[in-house]
Amino acid sequence: MAIALIISRLVLAVVFLVSGITKLADRDGSRQAFVDFGLPLQLAGPFGLLLPLAELAIAMALLPAPSAWYAALGGCALLLVFMLAIGVTLAHGRRPDCHCFGQVHSEPIGVSTLMRNGLLLAIGGFGAWAGLVHNEPSLVSWFGDLRPTTQLGLAAGLTLLAVLAGEGVLLVEILRQQGRFMSRLEALEGASPSASPSLPAPPPQAGGLAVGSPAPSFRLGGLHGETMTLEALQEGGRQLLLVFVHPDCGPCQALLPELGRWQREDLGRLNLVVIGEGSVADNLGPARAAGLTSVFLQDKREVAEAYRIAGTPAAVLVDTNGLIASLPALGAEAIRALQLPAMPAPSSPSRVPLTAGGLRSANGHLGPEAGAIPVGPVRRGELAPALALNDLAGRRVTLDDFRGELLLLLFWNPGCGFCQGMLADLKKWEARPPAGGPKLLIVSGGTAEANLAQGLRSRVVLDPDFTTGRAYGAGGTPMGVLLDRNGRVASEVAAGAEAVFRLAGASPAMNVGG
Repeated sequence: MAIALIISRLVLAVVFLVSGITKLADRDGSRQAFVDFGLPLQLAGPFGLLLPLAELAIAMALLPAPSAWYAALGGCALLLVFMLAIGVTLAHGRRPDCHCFGQVHSEPIGVSTLMRNGLLLAIGGFGAWAGLVHNEPSLVSWFGDLRPTTQLGLAAGLTLLAVLAGEGVLLVEILRQQGRFMSRLEALEGASPSASPSLPAPPPQAGGLAVGSPAPSFRLGGLHGETMTLEALQEGGRQLLLVFVHPDCGPCQALLPELGRWQREDLGRLNLVVIGEGSVADNLGPARAAGLTSVFLQDKREVAEAYRIAGTPAAVLVDTNGLIASLPALGAEAIRALQLPAMPAPSSPSRVPLTAGGLRSANGHLGPEAGAIPVGPVRRGELAPALALNDLAGRRVTLDDFRGELLLLLFWNPGCGFCQGMLADLKKWEARPPAGGPKLLIVSGGTAEANLAQGLRSRVVLDPDFTTGRAYGAGGTPMGVLLDRNGRVASEVAAGAEAVFRLAGASPAMNVGG
């Protein structure tokens, strides 16, 4: 019994020790994991620090006998909380990354995650029971009672085990990289013009998530500092076409101009989103050259792996209920076939209907095409797209309310990490706005409660499905656009905090369309 008790405590201590250290080494990832599990952003930061500290405290307390029993109980309580959070999240159809061991090991949660935590709970429960029933020695005293040669051998064995575990993790990562390389090489060879025309085209990539299963949730940063989630993309009531590309993939680069054209033409009830890899610098130039407006980057391949996408270019459909609507399409031809049914007829204008009751433009009348507002980036001198939204007190707000004032529209979301990064500076700007500068109107997603918690002085209106943001060509948050005193667009759409603050200090003399 003594040996079993010591082993159970040792296993639990090692697991909590590794978990705590790896989480502290990736504080940003730990904070993001709490947000992905539904914790408010204001609490995610403190909990992202407190959790690994609690895990380290439990690991240390499991070693001496006086505190080992309490530590085992604390470990069991923490594991129960983990399992409850995972179970509730899975029940809501979401599968965020567990971030259990920081960047060393993080994967979308699932039944296996519950089983792993259940096994650790059983080990901790045994340690708590055995420590209560039997007065057994602690790990420290047990190790001290061993002969010096035995201590040396045990230390050497544990060191060797740690080295082998590290080599195993490294080998798995190398095999994953090799698999991705082979998938891209196969896609490149399949798209090569020198391929023999007598050979049949390779079949689409098998695998992927089952049609009808919940689409894994994600939160990704864009090329201009904006942030977008799967849930925000779904709010427009359109199917999503997620296209996975890589900057080093030849077929991907050849497909980018076509993806940009599809985004500009508007695929009817389909929202095309490009998910890339690599750095912003690697992707910004090609995206601009192709005219892409919605490009978001994964850190490694976490989203592709969650969707079981083996290579690039590849695409998958997500329906309006957040369910997988197609098997993965690998290669340009398969992607074209996947999105083709959603393409509008050539004569169909790139417009979306107004909301019930109609929206009024800045001059109090419907736009040049009654019953429709343009979709896509707005241009200087154009009449600003209509806006009719409720503020946090439930009052209706339109652009008519700001007639005669220079106005900065800031597209915002309380759950956007980049928005939170500029929140303190935005409050300073509100406290001391530049003389003659623009009035600020914040067009925000999220709930009224979440926006009230931001503590902003400026007027905030709610755009829950991001309809107004898309009407101005905003592909995410934070983004902004300046309107002149006559209700016309006075700037390009600015993306990211720095560009938005430049608009906030713009000259009041800017008055396009005077």
